[in-house]
Amino acid sequence: MYEIRCMRPEDYPGVYRLWNRIKGFAIRSIDDSEENILRFLERNPDMSYIAEEDGQIVGAVLCGHDGRRGSLYHVCVDEKYRKRGIGTALAKATTQALKEAGINTVSLVAFSTNEAGNRFWKKLGWEMRNDLNSYDMKLNDKNIITKVR
Repeated sequence: MYEIRCMRPEDYPGVYRLWNRIKGFAIRSIDDSEENILRFLERNPDMSYIAEEDGQIVGAVLCGHDGRRGSLYHVCVDEKYRKRGIGTALAKATTQALKEAGINTVSLVAFSTNEAGNRFWKKLGWEMRNDLNSYDMKLNDKNIITKVR
């Protein structure tokens, strides 16, 4: 049986290995480095969670807020462990942490080609927004996106 708990700095190597096992996942060379993820966890204590089974990290979600709106990043569950409620448990843990912090709205980004992920979020009651566009600006050319598998 899996356990859901807050992500700790020492979980980074296992979370990074998980990210590298997820089909279609994208990792940024700087943003997702250990240094930057630890800074994210420090800025957003007790917001990010992992799912662990038999000492192995099988699911993870980064969660934070700016005082007004929450955001979920890198929500994933190892393919071998899907359909067991792990993703739902991770989503519930983060949304509960955001509610307790007084945050009333949360958003996430899912790749349009991630059919399973998009079905999952819709099933949980998340609404896809068609009234806005998403823009990114690269501030550091060394922050390269790597698509895994």
